[in-house]
Amino acid sequence: MNLMMLLEMAAEGMGDRVAVVGGDQRLTYGELFEAAGRAAARLQASDAEHLAILDTSSPALPVAVFAAAWAGKPFVPLNYRLTGAELENLLAQVTPGQLVTDAERVESLAGLDGLEVFGRDDFLAGARDSGGASLEREWSMDPEEIAILLFTSGTTGPPKAAVIRHKHLVSYILTSVEFMSADESDAALVCVPPYHIAGMAAIASSVYSGRRIVQLANFSPEAWLDLARAEAVTNAFVVPTMLARIVELVEERGGADLPHLRALSYGGGKMPQSVIERALELFPNANFANAYGLTETSSTLSILGPDDHRAAVTSDDPKVRRRLVSVGQPLPSIEVEIRDEEGNALGPNERGEIYVRGEQVSGEYLGKGSRVLEDGFFPTRDGGSLDDEGYLFIEGRIDDIIVRGGENISPGEIEDVLLEHEALADAAVVGLPDEQWGEKVVAAVVCKAGQDASEAELQQWVKDRLRSSRTPESFAFWEELPYNETGKLVRRTVRARLLAG
Repeated sequence: MNLMMLLEMAAEGMGDRVAVVGGDQRLTYGELFEAAGRAAARLQASDAEHLAILDTSSPALPVAVFAAAWAGKPFVPLNYRLTGAELENLLAQVTPGQLVTDAERVESLAGLDGLEVFGRDDFLAGARDSGGASLEREWSMDPEEIAILLFTSGTTGPPKAAVIRHKHLVSYILTSVEFMSADESDAALVCVPPYHIAGMAAIASSVYSGRRIVQLANFSPEAWLDLARAEAVTNAFVVPTMLARIVELVEERGGADLPHLRALSYGGGKMPQSVIERALELFPNANFANAYGLTETSSTLSILGPDDHRAAVTSDDPKVRRRLVSVGQPLPSIEVEIRDEEGNALGPNERGEIYVRGEQVSGEYLGKGSRVLEDGFFPTRDGGSLDDEGYLFIEGRIDDIIVRGGENISPGEIEDVLLEHEALADAAVVGLPDEQWGEKVVAAVVCKAGQDASEAELQQWVKDRLRSSRTPESFAFWEELPYNETGKLVRRTVRARLLAG
């Protein structure tokens, strides 16, 4: 197994089809294959042991991904929003290496030891130069070789490099995507950053299916809608915060005017039920899918598909309706168990930690070994439950569980109840130190424009729907909650602000 196998098949079967669109540049699958070969030759001729990219999405990204696979070197997409010591710490972990970055950073980074730095445009020009040398059409098929090193977002601590081997990502693609299944007119709008696992999976799945990749380097709802219309986008993936902003803009404009859009996937964070319900109304011709996965699992583990969305939003049965906030059912190639603190498997509707098993699951970190257990299951550190029909519900990170007087309290459960209140647009619940109970429940909320709610009103709202022990003792009213660039709530920031306030 090697990622290059996917590109080779696409180049041979769809060589003249456009593979990627970024700005004013377009590459066919044949051109992408040739460019990857030239970039791989330059990489293999150097002393570099990694090929890293520190940049927004551009056609240089897929060229670099497949060049690294061809040359047998790990590809490392880095967070371009990092500065100073954080960035230097990550770069030190991928030297000696080649680095592709934007022109403004080249000079400042060229002085770092062990790095050969290329500007994005120079890298791409060299890869597309027909006079440049290329490698032979051979690459290692060792499935254990590292394909990608992805530094985790670090919402609960310093970033760790998750190891994604070729067998992990390729097995995910082969079991979830059909070769050449896309029409030549199909286009996928990719706006998640390169260092998000969804960005890597989007490249691999689009190449294998033959779908044109349309890149949006910097997200704004205006740019997203305009590009989706201009490129007749048929498929798109967004994180919840992006979809919320798109929905707001579409409502302001009185419609989306996207007749080609037929599939809209979302994931990477908690989706408020009110947002997805509004989106379903605004994009009635689009099939919605909620994808749950982790960096350590090579992307998607479970999906709430289009039929599930329609059934949930139209049902009068509370159990079926509730599935709209689930992440659906596991992929056929994935096993999911809910286990208690002692590692014992729990039954339906019992809360615990989510464990997963499958060929695509890595669970390994560079220099830190694997967290996969002897039975092949990986503890995700996400809390959740499975209902009677196998629908998976996520309740947040296990580390975020609030322990009040010996009772384990899920922040997600309280947040779901708060977001049912008509005046609230967003909510975050955390535990703060308490002398009597160990921890107390505290909430930070954001009101919708033109609406408000009192602390007493919200406390009564929660108390009427949950046990009194789960009612927040106090509320902070903020203009917005802190999210990272991949749409995940940064609870440590919420907790720190509440402690300081």
